[in-house]
Order: sequence, then structure tokens, then C-alpha cells
Amino acid sequence: MNPKKILSEWFIITFGTVIAASAVFFFLIPSHLAVGSISGLAIILANFIPLKISAITMGLNVALLVVGLLLIGRDFGIKTIYTSVLMPVVLAVLEILFPDMQSIMGDVFLDMLLYIFTVSIGLAILFNRNASSGGLDIIAKLLNKYLRMDLGKAMSLAGICTALTAALVYDAKTVLLSILGTYLNGIVLDHFIFGFNIKRRVCILSNKEADIEAFILHTLHSGATIYEPVGAYDHQIRREIITIVDKNEYIQLMNYISKTDPSAFVTVYNVNEVFYRPKIR
Repeated sequence: MNPKKILSEWFIITFGTVIAASAVFFFLIPSHLAVGSISGLAIILANFIPLKISAITMGLNVALLVVGLLLIGRDFGIKTIYTSVLMPVVLAVLEILFPDMQSIMGDVFLDMLLYIFTVSIGLAILFNRNASSGGLDIIAKLLNKYLRMDLGKAMSLAGICTALTAALVYDAKTVLLSILGTYLNGIVLDHFIFGFNIKRRVCILSNKEADIEAFILHTLHSGATIYEPVGAYDHQIRREIITIVDKNEYIQLMNYISKTDPSAFVTVYNVNEVFYRPKIR
């Protein structure tokens, strides 16, 4: 990777971290919600420890990084170490710039929604660059390694446990909103992460099979696989084309099929991830 690409990579990671930290500062902290994250836990601990939230977040992240290095190794990489340190640094800068920050919306529920939407954008940027915000990610990896727990379930469990700590300080409404926010945050984050990369698996049975195959190969420059299924009604062997395309290619393909063979039988499935070695054109 050349220096420009490396610089661009780290700039994007920094940008994603700044967005996530801004979401915490402008929406999560004023609402006093402990939506499942290390920052949420820091908000609760700030009621017992006479330190700023940025300092508590830094302490928690550093402690988790040390635990992660000792028990996991270096699997989570230099990017997670960088973002774990950068997040509280950005929070500290915002605390200096906006010392008396109050709720922007004046409503806890709206603050929660804006936090979820904004932080999901930042975290999606990080995850799509093979980075993370540290914190609960490290706890989830510990649960995954030592308890053989699915990583997604481990993240959810760590988040819910963090949200429940709100019961130590706040009323039942705040606790319930923290748990609800943690759940919604997972859903929205999944949408942002997988929504960027979603592809479609298109299965086609058509009398114009040769024309459609040629369109996929030579116009879309995509690949396809041919299967020979047997119809249950007449037991005749047919040829089924299966291809995986992105959103733009999907629109082109469906338009072509509707013009070429309106009677074609087409089924479509969403595909979240595809691993392959691209062909050299």
C-alpha cells in the first residue's frame, strides 16, 4: 500500500472515531443514558468517581487494552488500540470546547435516537475499515475465546450488562431506555454495516437462458453458475442461472430480463458478504 493510501486509511479511521465520539458527547452524555458502550459505563461511573467522562473512558479503554493484550494477544490490531485512545482524547477536546453542554433536543428519547443514528455511522465507517472503537469489542472477544460464545451474542450480552448499570444511579425509565437504546443500536449498526456491502443472489429460469447469460458475462462483467434442476411437475431438466450482483447491476439485470423474457422465473436473495478473488479483465 502506497503512502497516500495509508494516509487516507488512517484519516478515514480518525474521521469515524470523531463521529462516534461526537455522538457520545452531544447526545449520550446529556441524556445520562448508559446505552451499551464503554462511554455509557463511564457516564454511570462519573457519578461515583470525581473525574471527567473522557478520563474515565480513557482509563477503562487502557485497562481493557492491557487485558486484551494479555489474554487475547494482538488479534484486534493496532487500529483498535489507536481508536481506543483517540476516542477519549476527542471527548476531552469537546469537554474543553463545550464545558456546559446540555441536551440539544431537550428530550431523552430524541437524544437516544440521534445518538444511535450518529454513532452507527461512525462505527460503520470503522468496521468497514477493519477497525473498531475498542471497549466492549474486547470484552466480546474475551467471551468468544474463553466461553465459546458467538461474537454477536457476546457483544449483545456485554452491551445489555452495561445498560443495566444505569439501575445503580437512575430511575426505571432511564434503565429501560438504556436497554432499548442498546438493542436498537445493534439493529441500526447492522443495517449501516451490511447495507453498504449488500449484494443480491439472483436465480433465473428462462427460455432465453443464453441471452441472459451473455448479458451477465459481457455487459455486467459479472460471473454466473449454471445448474440443472429437475422440475417436480413434469420431471424435465432445465438450466438455472445463478449470479451475485450489486444494487446497480441488479437493476440492470432485472430490466434486461423483463424486456428479454417477461415470463422468466426469478428468485432473489440478499447476500451480506461475499469472499472471492476478482478476475483480471
